[in-house]
Amino acid sequence: MRREGLARGVAIGIATLAVAFELTDIWVTAQLPQPTYTPLPFAPEDMAGTAFPVFGAILVHSRPRLVIGWLLCVGGLCAAANILAANLHLLLYAGPPSGWPIVNLTWHVLQLTLGVLLPLCYPVGTLPSKRWRAVVALAVTGMALDWVTVLSGQKTFREAAHWMVSAAMVLAFTSLVVRFARGDAAERRQLLWLLVTLPGLLVPWMLGDPVWWVATLAIPLIPAAIAVAVLRYRLFGIDTLISRALVGTGLAIVVTGVYVVVSAASSVFLSEVDRIAGIAAAVFAGAAFQPVRRLLQRGVDRLLYGSTGVPGALARRLRHRLQHTDPVHGLLATLDVLREGLSVTGTAVELDGTTTVSGSLRTNPDLSDPPDPPDPSASSDPGPPPPAKVIALVWHGEPVGLLLIGPTDRRRFPAAHDERVIATLTPYIADAAHAVRLTAALQRSRERILTAREEERRRLRRDLHDGLGQSLTGMAMSINTARLTMRSSPESADRLLAGLRAGMDAVSGDIRQLVYGLRPPALDELGLAGAVRELAQGPAHEPAHASARGSAPGSVHEPVETYGDLTGLPAAAEVAAYRIVQEALTNARKHAGATRIAITLRRDDCLRVTVTDDGAGMPPDARPGVGLTSMRERAAELGGTCVVREAEGGGTTVHADLPL
Repeated sequence: MRREGLARGVAIGIATLAVAFELTDIWVTAQLPQPTYTPLPFAPEDMAGTAFPVFGAILVHSRPRLVIGWLLCVGGLCAAANILAANLHLLLYAGPPSGWPIVNLTWHVLQLTLGVLLPLCYPVGTLPSKRWRAVVALAVTGMALDWVTVLSGQKTFREAAHWMVSAAMVLAFTSLVVRFARGDAAERRQLLWLLVTLPGLLVPWMLGDPVWWVATLAIPLIPAAIAVAVLRYRLFGIDTLISRALVGTGLAIVVTGVYVVVSAASSVFLSEVDRIAGIAAAVFAGAAFQPVRRLLQRGVDRLLYGSTGVPGALARRLRHRLQHTDPVHGLLATLDVLREGLSVTGTAVELDGTTTVSGSLRTNPDLSDPPDPPDPSASSDPGPPPPAKVIALVWHGEPVGLLLIGPTDRRRFPAAHDERVIATLTPYIADAAHAVRLTAALQRSRERILTAREEERRRLRRDLHDGLGQSLTGMAMSINTARLTMRSSPESADRLLAGLRAGMDAVSGDIRQLVYGLRPPALDELGLAGAVRELAQGPAHEPAHASARGSAPGSVHEPVETYGDLTGLPAAAEVAAYRIVQEALTNARKHAGATRIAITLRRDDCLRVTVTDDGAGMPPDARPGVGLTSMRERAAELGGTCVVREAEGGGTTVHADLPL
């Protein structure tokens, strides 16, 4: 802690000394004539001598052991000392200061710290590898050779010394490209922060006179970007700024190059009409603007985001694929688009115990389980990576599954873009997952319908054969016996005919029960509204076939409201609505203890059935029973829905939408 406090004090002292040098230089500059190359009252070195040490002190104060902050402090101090020494030499000797040792020393240290060591060590504070020490050695050798030429007065090797230092600086900045190619997502994000400063520096410099001096005002952006990149590089939204900066810089370079090339070519072929040459250059540069912007934007998007940097474009692509695929392949298409948009190793969706995977991803979402101990005999291949993020998929408030997202590719970095892509595409994935669930549920429902139909046929066959068939056979035998005994024993024939009459009543009851099981007769006699009203009147008023079960009378009349024309409904819709109301009334009366039940039948674009009671409601941990399942299945058979939810003010509401 004491060493860190001492380091912070030294950094603050360096920054204070640099500011003091700059304040002194302001006084010295005021004594000199205004230079012609800039309208500003200060030079670029003044701006660097103030900004670099201040931001360097901020970095050292936050992270005393990071070399980057010390390089900014020392380089900024040398910039302040260099411009002060140069202006003092001009003020005292009225001559060029290039031969003054103080000027050369501060300039060389400035080049070494900010031009060579800073790009080599940024952003982690160490060289990319030991091989890059040769670049530092090349720069030091060139500076030493320059000192030899200055002290000896021989200028033979000075040009070579300058080329050596320049080559070392170019190689140092090239190391940033190497580090970007090999770095992880966080390091790439830190590197790209520097690109935000490029337009402010490069555009005025490329335009040249008379606006190149504007680049002086952009110099503080460099240490500011470095400080933010080291301390706050995870800020969301910076990827958009980086993207715009890259596109703007590329546009400036390309358009300026087009303008210069066309101007030069026009001057050669149209040397006598310079105005036409300038207009032609401007027209060509303007024509190249929009195509170049699109090309650069695609390149930057691919660099930063993978396939595209616009989540809306991913959504449009996803909608197009969903419109041309079935639900199962549509879900896979959504995962493919999400994987491409995020540049992750894989994506997956878990639905009802089944998993749909795009790419390579370990699909066990339970990240809380401890990993299995390594098996020495197993292969060294670790297999697919585990999911880095697990997101619950919700469709209109109903959980439908889990979205698993793998780790990002090393080429990717912007967390804000990832969040935007996930937020944009997750609803589409939830829709596709819900469609897959509906398709699977429909397939299971069809299978159950086929099974139920065959079971119903088997029951009818058994009832007709074993029940009605045996009864009719017995009745036929009784008739034959009565015919044989009618003359000899009228009393026996009379008893046989009486038994035959009772058997016919039993057969009629059996037939009535079979018919009622196929379709409630009340629907044909009273229509849907009348049949539902009969159900609502309670067990005391139920038809004979229902009251025969022995239910106790005394239930309260329930209100039934109807809207629209309920005549001419499809038979399947009438039966489904009747059975849903019947089951809802049974649950409300027998299980919920309801004292009042309201029933509504509405026909518009579909048949809407609503049954609301004031009973105890459904327990939170209740599991759907046979009755609730049958209601939902009856609605699903027609392609409709049946929802059971808690009513306002207590109780339960059953709502079914049945397509017509």
